[in-house]
Amino acid sequence: MSADGVVLVLNAGSSSLKVAAFEGERRMLRCVIEGIGTKPSARAQGAAGEALTGPVLDPAPATPSEALSALLGWIDERLGGRPLSAIGHRVVHGGLDHAGPVLMTPALLAELEALLPMAPLHQPHNLGPIRVMLASAPELPQVACFDTAFHRTVPEAEQAFALPLAMFRRGIRRFGFHGLSYDFIASALPALSPRLAEGRTVVAHLGNGASACALRGGVSVATTMGFTALDGLPMGTRCGALDAGGVLHLLNQEGMTVDAVQDLLYRRSGVLGLSDGFSSDFRDLLASNTPEAAFAVDVFCRRVAQQICTLAGALGGLDGIVFTAGVGENAAEIRARIVGQLAWLGLELSEAANKRNAPRIAGGRSKVEILVIPTDEEAVIARQVREVRMQVGHARLMGRH
Repeated sequence: MSADGVVLVLNAGSSSLKVAAFEGERRMLRCVIEGIGTKPSARAQGAAGEALTGPVLDPAPATPSEALSALLGWIDERLGGRPLSAIGHRVVHGGLDHAGPVLMTPALLAELEALLPMAPLHQPHNLGPIRVMLASAPELPQVACFDTAFHRTVPEAEQAFALPLAMFRRGIRRFGFHGLSYDFIASALPALSPRLAEGRTVVAHLGNGASACALRGGVSVATTMGFTALDGLPMGTRCGALDAGGVLHLLNQEGMTVDAVQDLLYRRSGVLGLSDGFSSDFRDLLASNTPEAAFAVDVFCRRVAQQICTLAGALGGLDGIVFTAGVGENAAEIRARIVGQLAWLGLELSEAANKRNAPRIAGGRSKVEILVIPTDEEAVIARQVREVRMQVGHARLMGRH
């Protein structure tokens, strides 16, 4: 399996499919299809960021797998007939056994399907395109790149819940997610801030899904998400941290079914629930003058600030904070409110730099660096695919001797 050629990166969600093609480290094109199952639309970019005419979505795809079928012809045309050499897939949950990317096989697919209950909003959709490609192009190498893998470095005492030890041993523990994003930030820090690359940094991945991670020397030592992608910070529609007794109350006293509770916690909570159903989009919340929208933003910022303090404790101090993902990169007001609650840690914001989403937004007297770094999970997946292909190629070469 050569390390040369075009690598296709796929990131499938419940109603979206993000696709990018890489030749080495060069991104050749990118396409995002959103609104799958309702009103799908596509937007695409070329290598220089120029807008491209996207694929024709007729008939309208009902699933990301159907959208992939519509995309493959468009991708082939845009690549000028250059064949794909491998595909990299974002897979949210890799379980206990995977601390890095893995070459996909039918046996691995079955293993990952067993993890569906731990990431019901993500895992089923991540695996759909894998099945499509295993069936239609079984000769094409596919690599699973896991969001959980980056956090396998977290100490076991940090992973543990205070449940019977036998449960910990069979995998009921804190896994952590958004690892591909944190991997990118860790790889970008040496060029941007050698001090933070070697030091104690909290990265806040704030988007519709939100979490934070403590990095020591670029290595994950603690994170806010837990056994599933439901724990930690409030998110667009997910509740974040919740007293387990509250779930028991919903089941036993409110008479809710397990399916109804799952729907509540994953799809009707977070800032959507806090805003009384107004919106899960922070742009809508910040533009609104309703008290419900303001309340949702206030709760979110408070929880993020609190979790940054917790992660700073796990690090034994704090050298820097990095904001990333859609909200972290673009919502100056959110960053300002979070940093304002952390002033006692020595943080000070440059208002002007923050408003223009500058890479460095700390004020002159801040004792802690504050950075804004756009994440790039696609680039991490492409890199991991190249690494796996090189490893497989080396193993085959060694097997001949």
